[in-house]
Amino acid sequence: MTDTDTQAALSYTSYLALDDLLDAQRPRSDEHDELLFIVIHQVYELWFKQILHEVRYLQEHLAAGHTPHAIRTLRRILTILKVVVAQIDVLETMTPRQFTSFRARLDASSGFQSAQFRELEAVLGRRDERVFAHYPEGGEARQRISDAMSRPSLFDTFVDYLAVNGYAVPAGRDVTKPAEPSPGLQEVLLKVYQDDAGPSNVAEHLVDFDEGMQEWRYRHVKMVERTIGDKTGTGGSSGAAYLRTTLFTPMFADLWAVRSRL
Repeated sequence: MTDTDTQAALSYTSYLALDDLLDAQRPRSDEHDELLFIVIHQVYELWFKQILHEVRYLQEHLAAGHTPHAIRTLRRILTILKVVVAQIDVLETMTPRQFTSFRARLDASSGFQSAQFRELEAVLGRRDERVFAHYPEGGEARQRISDAMSRPSLFDTFVDYLAVNGYAVPAGRDVTKPAEPSPGLQEVLLKVYQDDAGPSNVAEHLVDFDEGMQEWRYRHVKMVERTIGDKTGTGGSSGAAYLRTTLFTPMFADLWAVRSRL
């Protein structure tokens, strides 16, 4: 290997912080399958970070009325979601007995404590202060989630985007409260779809985003069910019982409600 090759390899390692990244998997047992469990969940967190990054970018383009840029960003998010869902196939190669072999070592840790996923839910419109139970006051994670709950959600920004594109949307709502279905907004969405222009394309990509999130939730529930059944989840969570309550609840209710009228 030449000096140039060595320098390129070192640059690659340094740029990606591979020494830190590859040292971040620290199994607490000697069980073969624990490494897979850790890697999968760390990769999830990396993808959540990227989706949050992309949604912020998407909201900037929507606020400016930039339809092509918004659609391209949505397509990237949708492609990432496909990868996130597909990762469950890898996790499901672990049998219940294999998971049980190291499960006790997880102690109080639980997927419910994923601050990034809670932040993503808030960015997508969830307004539920019960999520703060896992995050102490004064902590950075709690602050990020709280900040996301105080800002316009992605759908709020989409409504503003429709206004920028000339649609007479209803007066602004309190973005710190949960969004309620709006008959007035649904009338506007009917016009959007009738016009069949750029905004209707953005709306359809948002429906794809909503469907992708619901698909991820469904696959996650089934993975938990096949791994631990109805046992209590890690960290004392209610496991699959709670996760089932999150199914089939759309993020963008008005975009679904209007479909029966098209």
